[in-house]
Amino acid sequence: MGLRVGIVLRAAQGLSNQAIGQHLGCSQPTVVLWRGRFARERLQGLGTRPRPGRPRRYDQAKVNAIVAATLKSPEGATHWSTRRLAARMGVSSATVQRLWRAHGLQPHRRKSFKYSRDPQLVEKVVDIVGLYLHPPEKALVLAVDEKTQIQALQRTAPLLPLRPGQIERHTHDYKRHGTVDLYAALQLATGQVYTRFAKRHRHQEFLQFLRLLHATLPAEQQVHLILDNLSTHKHPKVERWRKRHPRFHFHFTPTSASWMNQIEIWFGVLHRQRLARGNFHSVQELLQAITDFLAKWNQNAQPFVWVKTAEEILAKAIPKVISETVH
Repeated sequence: MGLRVGIVLRAAQGLSNQAIGQHLGCSQPTVVLWRGRFARERLQGLGTRPRPGRPRRYDQAKVNAIVAATLKSPEGATHWSTRRLAARMGVSSATVQRLWRAHGLQPHRRKSFKYSRDPQLVEKVVDIVGLYLHPPEKALVLAVDEKTQIQALQRTAPLLPLRPGQIERHTHDYKRHGTVDLYAALQLATGQVYTRFAKRHRHQEFLQFLRLLHATLPAEQQVHLILDNLSTHKHPKVERWRKRHPRFHFHFTPTSASWMNQIEIWFGVLHRQRLARGNFHSVQELLQAITDFLAKWNQNAQPFVWVKTAEEILAKAIPKVISETVH
C-alpha cells in the first residue's frame, strides 16, 4: 500500500512515470497500473483485489484437521505417508503434500539427539570453548582422540569409475584384511595433525602417543590436550604420566559431547575423502593411504574455525540455564 500511495503522491507533483519508477525502485508498468486505477476509482482503486483463480476447495477447519492428524502417529505405524493420510482425510495426496510443505511438516524425516548428563557440563563447555575462542598465549592446544578399528576392505570386483551420465559404482560385498587404530592430535592454531598407528586402543597405546607428542612438540611450551571421557584417557598410569610432565594439561569434553572435540571433524574429512571409497588389499596398503593423505593435509593445513559460544551451546543443552552461570 505504501508503494501505491507514493506513486499517486509523486504523480500529483507532476513527476513522469520514469522518474517515479526510478525514485521508488519499481517498473514503469507498475507506475502506469496504479496511476490508472487511482484515476478511475480514486482511493478504492488502491486497495487489494481478489486474485483470479479457483477458490479454495477446503476451508481452514479441514486444513487444521489434516495438520493435527499429521502430528499424531497412525495406528500400526510410526508416521503418516501422503497417500495414507490422504485416504484417511478424504483428500488427494497432492493436497497433503502441499499442506505439509506450507506448514514445514516432514513426517518421513527424523533426527537423533542426546543430552549430556554430566554434572560438570557448564564448567566443561566453558573450558573447551574458551580454549577454542581464547587460547592461552605461548601455549599449544591440541584436540586428541583415536579412530579405532579402521578396516582394510577390498571390494570383490573392480571399481566402475565415474563417467558422464553414470555415478561411480562398486560392489556391496568385500573382503576384510584386518584393522588398524589411528591416534591423532590436531593443533588448533595451524591445522597440523600428528598421528601414530597402533594395533590396539588401550592405555598403553595412548601413553605411547603422549610420549610421541612430548618428544615432538617444543619443550619450552605448555601443551593443552582436549580429550573425551574414554577410560584409557583417565587410566591411573596415564594420570601418573601427566603429573610427571606438568607442562601437559588435560581438558575433558562433557560426557556424550565428544562432538566438541575438533579432531572428530578431521576424522570425518579423512573418512569421506580417503577411506569411504578406498579399496585396500592389505593393512599395509591402508596405512600407506592414510600416511599419504596426512602428508598432503599437513602441506596445506588450515585450522578449523570454531564459532559457537558457550552461551549458545548451553542454551540448547540446558534451555533454562542462567546466563550468569556462564560468566
